[in-house]
Parts: sequence; C-alpha cells; structure tokens
Amino acid sequence: MHNERDIAGAVVASGQPRVRLSVDIGGTFTDVVLETGERRLTKKVLTTPEQPERAVLEGAQLVLDDAGLVFADIDVFVHGTTLATNAVLERRGARTALIGTMGFRDIVEIGTEGRYDQYDLQIEKQVPLVPRALRLTVEERMNAKGDVLLPLNERMLHRHIDFLHAQRVESVAICFLHAYANAAHEQRAREIVARALPELSISISSEVCPEIREYERTSTTLTNAYVKPLMSAYLGRMRTSLDAVGFRGPLYLVTSNGGLTSVETACQFPVRLVESGPAGGAIFAADVARIAGERKVLAFDMGGTTAKVCLIDEFNPDHDRVYEVDRAARFQKGSGLPLRIPVIDLVEIGAGGGSIARIDALKNIVVGPQSAGSVPGPACYGRGGTQPTVTDADVVLGLIDPAAFAGGSVHLDVEASRAALQSEIAGAAGMTPELAAFAVYEMVCESMASAARAHAIEKGKGFADRTLIAFGGAAPLHVARVAEKIGASRVLVPPGAGVGSAVGFLRAPVAYEIVRSYHVRLDSFDAGAVGTMLGAMETEARAVVREGAAGAPMQVRRVAFMRYVGQGHEIAVDTPSGDDPAACAQILGERFATAYTRLFNRTIPGAPVEILSWSVNVSAHSGAACASVRAPDCPAAAVAAGEREYFDGHSGARIPVPVYRRETLGRDARVSGPALIVERETTTFVTATFDAEIDRHGNIILQRKQQQQSGDRA
Repeated sequence: MHNERDIAGAVVASGQPRVRLSVDIGGTFTDVVLETGERRLTKKVLTTPEQPERAVLEGAQLVLDDAGLVFADIDVFVHGTTLATNAVLERRGARTALIGTMGFRDIVEIGTEGRYDQYDLQIEKQVPLVPRALRLTVEERMNAKGDVLLPLNERMLHRHIDFLHAQRVESVAICFLHAYANAAHEQRAREIVARALPELSISISSEVCPEIREYERTSTTLTNAYVKPLMSAYLGRMRTSLDAVGFRGPLYLVTSNGGLTSVETACQFPVRLVESGPAGGAIFAADVARIAGERKVLAFDMGGTTAKVCLIDEFNPDHDRVYEVDRAARFQKGSGLPLRIPVIDLVEIGAGGGSIARIDALKNIVVGPQSAGSVPGPACYGRGGTQPTVTDADVVLGLIDPAAFAGGSVHLDVEASRAALQSEIAGAAGMTPELAAFAVYEMVCESMASAARAHAIEKGKGFADRTLIAFGGAAPLHVARVAEKIGASRVLVPPGAGVGSAVGFLRAPVAYEIVRSYHVRLDSFDAGAVGTMLGAMETEARAVVREGAAGAPMQVRRVAFMRYVGQGHEIAVDTPSGDDPAACAQILGERFATAYTRLFNRTIPGAPVEILSWSVNVSAHSGAACASVRAPDCPAAAVAAGEREYFDGHSGARIPVPVYRRETLGRDARVSGPALIVERETTTFVTATFDAEIDRHGNIILQRKQQQQSGDRA
C-alpha cells in the first residue's frame, strides 16, 4: 500500500500547484469540484444509488477532461457521502446483533425513559436497528471506576457465538456497562468472537464512544456496527476503482464535525461520517463568511433531497456532541436515534428539489420528506418519475431554464412537470398547474423557514441581524422567499454555490477528535492523572492526523465538559496547559463560571464543580492554496441576457423578468428584483422585495428594498 504521508509531502515539496478533487454524493446529484492553484472547475451528475462510485468516477472524469488532466495528476481526493445516513434512514444496513451486560438487553428501547411529546397519547418511537431476538447478554460487571465486580462469563459468550453463526449475523456491537472506565471485558469479548467468527464485523463501545450515558453509547455503537460492513465495502470498491484509473494520492473522508480522516479510520468508525455532506456545507459557509466579513450568519443549504440550516457566529459553525438521526417527529428532540459523536450542529429536513408534493388526507398541500431522488427523479427528468416535486414546480413557474439545468447535463420536460402537477395536485384542489406550482413553492419555503425558526429558538438566537448564505443547487432559487418569511434583510449567494459542500470539503483540515469520560471534581483535582490521560488521547489523535498532515503544523484543542455536581448536562470549557494542579483547577473553575454566566446569567456560589468527560481535537491544514474567486472584470452596469416569463401567484399572471448571466456581472453591478441570475449549477431568484449587487469577492448580495422593510408579504 502506498504511503499517503510520503506522497502528500512530496507534492508540497515540489512547489507545484496541488491538484485537489472533491466529491459530494447527495441523494439526487453528485457534485465534483477540481481546484488547481487559483483555478476551479465544477460538475454535477446524477447520483447512481446502487453503485455510488459510478457517478463519482463519471463526474471526476468529466471535470478532468475539462481541465486537460488525468486521474494520475490528482494529488488529493476528498470525499463526502450520505451513504451511512441513508442506510439508517432506509434500514438497509447489515444484519446486526448486540452483546451487552446481563440486565441491559432492552436499553435501546427503554432509552432515557423520556417522551419527546408528553401530550401525544399515540406516540411512536423509532424502531431499534437491532430486533430483540438479536440482543444478547452475558454475565459481567464493572463499576463506574472501572473495578471488576463480576468477571466476564466466557462460557455464555461461546454459546452466543453459535447463535450468531446460525442467525447469519454480519456485524455485532459489544456494549458493556461502564466499559468507558475499563475496556478489558469488551476487548476480551471481541478477541473471542473474532477468533470464532473471523468474517464478522465487530464494534466495541469503548472505542466507538468511550463516554458515560449507557443509552447514547449503545445507540452510537449499534449504528456504527449497522453501517460498518456497507461503508467498508463501498470504500473498498472506491479505492479499487480509483487505483484502476491511475489515482495514486491520498483519499480522505469528511467527518461529521468538519474534519478529514483516512479511509482506514472511516472504515473502522463509519458512524463519524453521518452528515459529512452537510458538514462540508457549513465549512464552506464559514469560509465565505470569513472572507466577506459576515460575523453573524445563517447557512442555508438546499440540494436535491434535503435542506439544512446552521448558525455561524464569528466564522465558526455551532458544534454539538450529540446528533439525532431518523427522527419520528421532524422538530422534536428525542424522537430519533441518538449518536454521541462530534458534529457540526445543524438541522436537516426533507425539503429539496426532489421532494415530492402531494395532497394529504386533510386536502392540504404538503411537500416531503419523501424524495424522488435521482431514480426515477422528478417528472421533468424524463426518467420514469410521475409524482410532482419542488423542481417540477420551479420549472412550471419559469424559474429554471429547461435546457440549461445542472449545467446542461439534464434536459427538463416542462410538459411532464405540468402533467404531474395537474394529476396529483391541481385537479384535486381545483386550481391550475401554475397555481399548484406556486403553492408547492410557498409550502417548501415555509417548511424551511419553520426549520430555521425552530433551530434559532433552540439556540436562543434571532435573524434580524443575520446574513443568510445560500448554497446547494436549489437554495438560491428559494432563499429570498425564505428570508422574507423569517424577517432577514440580507442574503449572500457565493460563487460556486451550486456545489458548495464539495468546495467546503477542500477547506476542511485533516482532523481527529477523541472524547473520553473520566470523572474528577475541582476540589480534588489530580492534574497528573488528567495530564497523563489527555497526553495519551493527544498521541492517539496525532497518529491519525499525521497520516495526512503532510508535515503541516498541528493544532491541539483540549476541552473539559463541566457542570455543577448534581446537574444533568455539561458545558464545554477549554482546558489550560500546565501541570500545576492548583493553577489548572483554578483556571478551569474561572472559565466554567464565565461560560455558565454567559448561558444562564448567573452562577451558583459555593456549589462544587465536576468534570465528566474530556475531548482532544488535533487538526492540521495541508497549506495548499485554495482557489480564490473575485468579481469578473466587467462593466458595472448590468446588462440582461434575455427575458423569461415567471408565474406570480399573488397576481395570478405571468410577468416578464430579466435574466442575467452571473459571469457577465462585474463588481458593483446592480440588479433590481424581480430578476433571475443564472449560472452553471444554479439560479438565483431575486424577488420583488430585494435588490442584488455584486461585491468584490464575486458574491451576489441581496439587500431588502427600503420601502419593503416593514410591509412584506409573509
């Protein structure tokens, strides 16, 4: 096997521009971005769900042809995928079993004993990934300090091995009580099972999620086991396919917290790849915000299958330690499967270009979360789809040029969209296809606005002084209307918006984060023991990052998760360096008081403080130059390239709107809405309430018209 570090280091040492390729596999489109020096080329191709690597290679070949390069010229390949997420959502992972401590067989159903909606008498929780028949237990017990109370009963374990073989189990999760404090029993159980069933995929909680809280740790380990065979097989096929076409550089995967990791690590801990695509989008938006000087941002990413929103302050996306996948109720915390992994905090809903519109039992028009995806796709794709989607509505409204969709890679059938809207919505609702399309457009915008409101409320933040940064193939078409609904007055659409997540992948650092539970109180703080543990964690994280750091300097961030004794949740506090116990404990106490006051506007005098878990994040940027974009050298006066008729649902009539080509708009060019600004991967719809201007970075800035500030239709 090639040495990724040596290859990457040789590229940097040569002084030549690095050729970097990134690919984002979405539910509908696979986005490809190629950067070499200051040059950026992009492609969008339809995703191939059965064999995702086919679309990856097809898109990569197309963009390489445009650049006059071959696969052997690529120095770094960065890849993000929703494959792990979709496997959980669609319940198509491996046949998985759980081996746990006796008495804890039903932890995945008992959960925290909480109800996500206490007033719903018909509440339904998500079905566990592993049925009860495949949840096994053995005698063993540790206490919270890691002391052995009951040895591992290996005889019981051997009986379970025969059962696993008979049931044709493909993957197993081993989750013992308090294994985060002492992993000996889990490690011994893995050794025994692996020796008897060498083909079985095994995940142990002390490696996947070595933290307290039994339910979340078990859920995370089960999910890792559930998707591990699928992801390992896919990544193996991808590596083999790339080798076959001559690629010899390092292949990195984007993790949920916005870092890059190696294929080997991704195969071992695929649960960390959940939401890797949206994480790339958040990185992209943060980078755009930094360049543009936008300190308070709402990132709005709308692709073919889903829409995502993320709050970004001071150029840093919000982060969290728990992410819920497959929620039973869209905006209800606790209704999904909890994953205790480092993650960029965002909310995702089924509202993309391929989201299916329909009439529900109450005769209301609803959109999503079901999606037509790429197969069969929206009706206008001409690939067998018959149900109307958001893209069909946009086409009928006149917002999309049927001949130039996705850079001309997909030719759209307007009449097929009109027929789908007529048969599924307009006929039943007694309206025209155009009015049905407008209703679908309004409903999907309201769904996204509602998601943004709910997310901001959870964070205690508003929108009045926030700039919306829109990216993804469908977001620029809908962002102005979403901004109207939530009361935002400023929108930014960056260059490359249509493939924003893939661009974000190229901005991500090589990084790895380790979180472990180790309980200490500040009034009996042992700096030596803590320092030894953090040092071991840092060494482990550095080993992972070093594979792809290419000699770049590493940054280390250490965090303590602290609370007052007796509280139920912790807050993150950066830890100081140094070995002086008194100084370290004092500084941690002061930082905790500051962070607690910022959140709750008070402290609790005299209350003891404890630390439950610790985090070490090691990251390194490769130092490669990123392609920079500037406004083109064009006359400041905007000149329309043509005109298109847009159906205005408020007036019930088609109105002519000017169409501008983005590449012909130079710095300070101004466009008054309503208007359309088209580019290769997307189109920006400037509604009548906004004016648009091109800034020096080539961003489209939509600013609310003064006379509209207080009288918008909402």
